[in-house]
Amino acid sequence: MLRRILFFSLGVILLSSCVQETGDAVGPKLPALEVSENGRFLQQENGDPFFWLGDTGWLLFTRLNREEAEAYFDDRVAKGFNVLQVSVIHMLNAKNAYGDSALVNLSLAQPLLVEDHYDFWDHVDYLVDLAEQKGLYLGLVPVWGNNVRFGGVSYEDAQAYAEFLSARYGDRSHIVWLNGGDTFGNDSIETWRVLGRTLKEKGERQLVTYHPRGRCSSSDWFHEEEWLDFNQIQSGHRRYDQDDTERAYGQDNWRFIADDYNMDPVKPTIDAEPSYEGIPQGLHDPNEVYWDHNDVRRYAYWSVFAGGFGYTYGHNAIMQFHSRDGADPAFGAREYWDIALNSPGSQQMKHLKNLMLSRSFFDRVPAQELLADNGQKYDYKIATRGQDYAFVYTYRGGEIVLNMALLKAQRIRASWFNPRIGTYSFIGEFDGKGIGRFEAPGLVEDGNDWVLVLDKV
Repeated sequence: MLRRILFFSLGVILLSSCVQETGDAVGPKLPALEVSENGRFLQQENGDPFFWLGDTGWLLFTRLNREEAEAYFDDRVAKGFNVLQVSVIHMLNAKNAYGDSALVNLSLAQPLLVEDHYDFWDHVDYLVDLAEQKGLYLGLVPVWGNNVRFGGVSYEDAQAYAEFLSARYGDRSHIVWLNGGDTFGNDSIETWRVLGRTLKEKGERQLVTYHPRGRCSSSDWFHEEEWLDFNQIQSGHRRYDQDDTERAYGQDNWRFIADDYNMDPVKPTIDAEPSYEGIPQGLHDPNEVYWDHNDVRRYAYWSVFAGGFGYTYGHNAIMQFHSRDGADPAFGAREYWDIALNSPGSQQMKHLKNLMLSRSFFDRVPAQELLADNGQKYDYKIATRGQDYAFVYTYRGGEIVLNMALLKAQRIRASWFNPRIGTYSFIGEFDGKGIGRFEAPGLVEDGNDWVLVLDKV
């Protein structure tokens, strides 16, 4: 049967037939996400706390077929992830695993919809529905930043495309829009604004943010925009000595979080792209040392304890779904994606989520004042606290020295939490006064990380 290709202009895109083609979401809808009353966290619309534990799967829609995507979803659910960050249009000329293109003439204003054929957008529909079935939220980048940055997308095309996405997916409670996509907001800033505004206006129950360039935050350009519900940072993939930016924060991703945390108006913030596990330090040179599971744990605990509402993990092979099809991998990926699913870092991330949900959630604040002594870079220790507890993270073990009186408790129960395996070791009970000294188990060395857990008795 000959395929009849339907060309959609802006006017046609808005017709209800476009929505009807996707059908209703399969299975029960996930509760929509919203910003907590204090402006620091996310919660489900029923008021339950939501700790964003993301995984980076940028090329999901173009690289994986149905069966592969389901295997990926099942694995990530089993490992405790609840959000997948995915690019809808990564390149204007991209085709999916079945050979289908997304656009007519590389124009965002003309999605390619093919009657009586499982086309690119049908595949996106299927995976969007499947993610919801599995209990996964999707953080979707509408179009990757380089396409806009280098002139492939006009303001008018972006608006038309946002109208199309909203008509097709605006009722999906498990979608969060990540405007941008690894790019500077001041490049084509009005294009990013119209994308953000349109997605927010048409999908009122969907959160919208901006995924920035490395060593930047969405707050650098859009903090006061009404469509920006929360901030994202990309702390990036460089070492201290590789960071040539004005901030020069290097690996101290907690500094980005602290900057956002202290801004007005108050908005939640998250490190949505720290260094990936299995990627060269500095990103581009495969002769460099590669970031490993110790590094991604450090970024996770540093950013969350600094005030982040969650954390996004990434693996080099998985973010691009490097496979056995013969295509050269980007950024020196050394594993296939299905093997990398079981990388140590991905198995350890759930312990952070479990820890943060084990105590009161919405009253948690950064608490560096608890530390009577601290170090720099890898020796930096970071504290967070709620009304009846405190957590202190050390990446290299060693001694943690605390101002106990600031805990405002007569007696304190102390334990060590192991971020590598998620277990607790009881230390003892202590007076809540004076200086407290706690020596972490093991040697003082990179990756011997621990969380000191203090609970009021």
